[in-house]
Amino acid sequence: MYVNIIRYTLLGLFFGTFGTMIGGIIGILIKKISNKFLSFILSLASGLMLSIVAFELIPDAMEISGIFISTIGIIMGITTMIICDLCVKSNSNFSNKSSILQAGIIISIGLALHNIPEGLAIGTGFESSLKLGISLAITIAIHDVPEGISMAIPMKKGGMSSVKVLMFVLISGLATGAGAFIGAIIGSVSEEIIAICLSFAAGAMLYVVSGELIPEYSKLYIGKWSIGGNIVGFILGLIASQV
Repeated sequence: MYVNIIRYTLLGLFFGTFGTMIGGIIGILIKKISNKFLSFILSLASGLMLSIVAFELIPDAMEISGIFISTIGIIMGITTMIICDLCVKSNSNFSNKSSILQAGIIISIGLALHNIPEGLAIGTGFESSLKLGISLAITIAIHDVPEGISMAIPMKKGGMSSVKVLMFVLISGLATGAGAFIGAIIGSVSEEIIAICLSFAAGAMLYVVSGELIPEYSKLYIGKWSIGGNIVGFILGLIASQV
């Protein structure tokens, strides 16, 4: 039993950090970042997150436990992100930084919270069957790549060093490993807990999109690039949800 817990946790850590780190490295390697391109990346992340919320997190939570518990989870996620947002903007290390850097940090926090139920899915998936666990892990790793890019570019553009950017990206990915550990231990976890985790992540991502991404990319550039990024991100999220 303990061997399986360690194995599934390590697999969750690997797949959870692999996609985000690849995306983070890509974001760092992009040297010239215009406001138009940055707006596109942020709007892409916005569309991707909305799609994940609309087609994965909320439907799965409601199927498990219904509207009441799902709504509670969403409110908890939004409230947590409001507190995180206030803490970041009141922190002396970040309060005097650019809004784009603050947005990048808030995005990383939101995605870390979202990665916990992803890890939970990996852990419980491996407990169910090896095939299901591997399928979930690979799918999650692939759709973590654009998430890593959406974290890295605004933080890099905001003046954060490459090492610190990768640190934030890595921490976000580690949350998947934590979720996989919990899922592997519990195995047949309470359905209400799973629903709360899913809807909590949905609420967190809704706040990131509404409170950070949309205002920031609208301020950077208004045009077809932003609109196109939203559409592409939404479609990519839809495809990922069906894989």
